[in-house]
Amino acid sequence: MVYELSQRFHFEAAHTLERKIDAVPSKRIHGHTYHAEVTLRGQPDPETGMLIDLGIFRRELAQVHELIDHHFLDDVEGLGKPTLEGLCAFIAKQLQGRLPTLVSVKIWRASGDSCKLIV
Repeated sequence: MVYELSQRFHFEAAHTLERKIDAVPSKRIHGHTYHAEVTLRGQPDPETGMLIDLGIFRRELAQVHELIDHHFLDDVEGLGKPTLEGLCAFIAKQLQGRLPTLVSVKIWRASGDSCKLIV
């Protein structure tokens, strides 16, 4: 059997963005509440019965959360363009070595915008 295990967190952050449509408001510093879901996939360890200890999973997510929560995303080292796609890629990059069973990262906002990266 193969399982998927997910954890969610949210973060508040500001950014600017170069766009072709709605360009003026996007160029100004503005912020959002972002929601993230990180998903792992695999088989549980036969000894523990867990894909990963949730305490370890949450600890790894907390380290990423610290890098982006209440930050100006334009200045976050390694993030690149602070788009939904860029945030997915950044979070995945931060976690890939530490969570080897990582399969996806999803980011969304209450406005209905979302992006999901399949690793």
